[in-house]
Amino acid sequence: MSNVSQFHTKEQIQEQACLWISRMDRGLSQTEQRELVIWCNQNATHHATLLEMASYWDDVSVLNELSGLFPLEKVKKSNNTFVAIALAASVAIVSLFSTNALIEQSFLPFIPSFHEQALTQTQTLKTFIGEQNSFTMRDGTHIQLNTNSIVEVAYTSEFRQLTLVQGEARFDVAKDKSRPFTVNSGEKSFTALGTIFNVQKSDDHTMELMVTEGRVLITKANEALELIKQTLLTANEHTKQSDLPGVLVLSGEKAVIANHIETPVKKVSLDQVQRDLAWQQGMLIFDGEPLSTALVEVSRYTSSRFKILDPKMANIKVSGYFKANDIDGLLASLKSNFNINYSKNTDNTILLALAE
Repeated sequence: MSNVSQFHTKEQIQEQACLWISRMDRGLSQTEQRELVIWCNQNATHHATLLEMASYWDDVSVLNELSGLFPLEKVKKSNNTFVAIALAASVAIVSLFSTNALIEQSFLPFIPSFHEQALTQTQTLKTFIGEQNSFTMRDGTHIQLNTNSIVEVAYTSEFRQLTLVQGEARFDVAKDKSRPFTVNSGEKSFTALGTIFNVQKSDDHTMELMVTEGRVLITKANEALELIKQTLLTANEHTKQSDLPGVLVLSGEKAVIANHIETPVKKVSLDQVQRDLAWQQGMLIFDGEPLSTALVEVSRYTSSRFKILDPKMANIKVSGYFKANDIDGLLASLKSNFNINYSKNTDNTILLALAE
């Protein structure tokens, strides 16, 4: 058993505390609640820093979550005066924030600089061909990248802006009404306040949006962010589409932009959602797609390229579940189900032909 302990700087502990608070803002699962208690019990500084950071958060739900996990009477019994004072301060400050009271900057001189630093983040997220990876932002947002994808993150204290340079990503956005979450991709922007959506970019003119929770507003990439923010805050089911600066896509809906043209938003079935988003479980699902279309999708996950030698094969209907990077399994399936043989060239091209 190792006796080596890992030490963290004050800044690292503050970042971890901010991440826990953002998770509390969206609601902790039972597993996350247990993990938070363990983290706080590891070091008294963890607990004290969590309470200190909570005092800056403009949401009473965070305080309620803390009260449930760490009741005030238990804090008193610990005889930790600093922690008790910090909890009392968090109650007072959060109450003031929630009632829009004015606090003199000189009263808490260190809050603005740290608060802005905690909200600012610049980072490039990347996966290679055949790779998938997940990332957690400082605000608690989860981003899952599909194969060969790049996302550039540029958080400020006012807006959360990202650019999907290439590929596909799933965004599980932490709720923050004061800072819209915008993904720019080509000539379009996809903006939400707190939701789950998937964006796939084929090129600058061809994209696909799938919303699985909440709502996302599609606008031109140069649309004013403040206008988008106000639209999302005020729009409801009675808002006319003509009154919006873009197209509002709701949970369970899909929008496709092809060659600059936005097709009408359509409601999709659960089966369709599962097929489109199967990559998030490392799978590909085909349900009657032409072989040529299926091979284009498979090609995203491998450096190999497919060449169909007989044009009649292109329209063969393909159905089934495949691991995203299991090329050998796909080739074996084509052989057994459609009597299709294959050979590999030295340039990494796979030739497909019907067996004689």
